[in-house]
Amino acid sequence: MEIQEIKTQLSLAQVLDHYGLKPDKHGKMNCPFHEDKTPSFQVYWKTHTCFCFSSNCPTNGKSLDAIDFIMHKEKTDKHNAILKAQSLITNPETPTSTLSREEFLTNMFTYFKNGVYNSKPALEYIASRSLDHYQIEIGYNSAQFHHGKRKEETLINNSVEYGLLRETGVINARSKDEKAYNVFGKWCIVFALKNKENQVTGLYFRSTVNETDSKHFYLKDRQGLYPCYPNAETKKLILTEAIIDAATLLQVSDITASYSILSCYGTNGLTEEHEQAIRELEQLEEIIFFFDGDEAGTKAVHKYTEVITQLKPTVKITSVNTPEGEDVNSLAHGHDPGILSHLIEKRNDPNFIFSIENKKTLQSEITQEEPKEKPTTRKSRDPFCLW
Repeated sequence: MEIQEIKTQLSLAQVLDHYGLKPDKHGKMNCPFHEDKTPSFQVYWKTHTCFCFSSNCPTNGKSLDAIDFIMHKEKTDKHNAILKAQSLITNPETPTSTLSREEFLTNMFTYFKNGVYNSKPALEYIASRSLDHYQIEIGYNSAQFHHGKRKEETLINNSVEYGLLRETGVINARSKDEKAYNVFGKWCIVFALKNKENQVTGLYFRSTVNETDSKHFYLKDRQGLYPCYPNAETKKLILTEAIIDAATLLQVSDITASYSILSCYGTNGLTEEHEQAIRELEQLEEIIFFFDGDEAGTKAVHKYTEVITQLKPTVKITSVNTPEGEDVNSLAHGHDPGILSHLIEKRNDPNFIFSIENKKTLQSEITQEEPKEKPTTRKSRDPFCLW
């Protein structure tokens, strides 16, 4: 394999992940090559390079690519670094034909996550939803994963089997011996659904271009929970209506420090897998619904309260008073910092009503920070769509 081909297929993000290194949201971290109490190591995601600004670093002020990083990390020569890089490549174009669902979807999600950094539409959409792909795992499906040299057809076979590709019955016009396929979840950001062993067993896609019709897609034979199965020691569990809402809460450290978070799959999406996960939480004391502030969300809370009461008769069930027409993500995007934590704290408080009249009081209670700029338009409530 040529060096340029390795650099194309192996991102710096994959290399850092292999060594268990995670820069902060600004791309900074302590240098892994020398003792570094103050972060002096900068990662540049756009160019897949990195640089240490410390004069104590053995890299001697040189910009590093993925291969250079491996060479310094392994303390080896260029040749062995290249061999190591080849072994690290997660190449969705040539998976083995025996990949399990978990292995294949893990590989594909890694590929989708790497695709975010090179996609302006993905980065713009993620930012528009006040999400941070440095804090939470988000991928992007540019629908190009099945193109290329195609030295192996196993990618195609696995993609068809697990639902990422659908055969059209048409031969590709560019080649007389290649079939044409429809790509599932095209131009969508991607989230991983995980099983009890924390393996990727399903994928959720959210369209970045269609805001009116089909916006949500789950891979066929949907399996797994988002963001994962709750920790066995969970005492307080927040249930959201949508995955993007759960992802939004995951970015608030005050919330994740006190609560576990689990997303339902819409107002009709509390599945048997959700119920089983909740049933197994032996230390669970309270379930908190944080659903959309509309009629459908209210009805779903009442319906699921009855279900969970049967599952866990002794568990306290509460609900966040979501303002009318709002949801978790829109609140984070269009209101004062701290609004999510404050609403959770005020759950089931009959004396608390989010309104224009108490907005000034609310702001003084939750934060002294500057409020976020309100968007000119707010997303409409997401319909629940399955393929």
